[in-house]
Amino acid sequence: MVTANLTVSSHPLVAHYVAQLRDQNTDQHRFVALSSRIASMLGYEAFCDLRLVSSPVTTPVGEDRGAQMIADEVVLVPILRAGLALIPALQDLLPHTRLCSVGLRRNEETLQPSVYLDGLPDDLSESIIAICDPMLATGGSLLKVIEMVKERGATDIRAICLIGSTPGSQAIYDAHPDVRVFVGAIDEVLNEHGYMIPGLGDAGDRLFGPQSH
Repeated sequence: MVTANLTVSSHPLVAHYVAQLRDQNTDQHRFVALSSRIASMLGYEAFCDLRLVSSPVTTPVGEDRGAQMIADEVVLVPILRAGLALIPALQDLLPHTRLCSVGLRRNEETLQPSVYLDGLPDDLSESIIAICDPMLATGGSLLKVIEMVKERGATDIRAICLIGSTPGSQAIYDAHPDVRVFVGAIDEVLNEHGYMIPGLGDAGDRLFGPQSH
């Protein structure tokens, strides 16, 4: 089921890049580049409603009095560590951003997240929030961060994920139907460990290398 708040990109280039992203033979350097490229393309869809204001410019041959530029600032909220991979592309795309990170750890038994870093400001009531995480699997991490930003007053919230799952997107819709979710592809099922099938493996490890334990 595709929920009303979920946008799955229909662009053929996104499908092409997602296929390469999933491939186990894609090396780290290419994986990072593909993640950035997909994030940028999803950003075009996620931020199509930003506010424009009149901003006349002088061209080499005259003046364009009808020129407009974006006035809104977007607060980018990467879920560490994997969410950081989406940030450079979105910072390059958007003219006004602020970066506020949230760090979560997942309990592998309960699959529930706990917060180890809260970089959010106290007041987000006037902000456009974009939560960034490569994978929307069970939805637990995204649900936690949505709760955190709503506690700070946020009402305009969107999430950008490279791939998502049907159970995860349904969980977001059931709890927060006002939050718009943008993904490059959707997987129908999760395995017994809460990983998407076919998925793409551990996004954090493929982006940054295995963590030390």
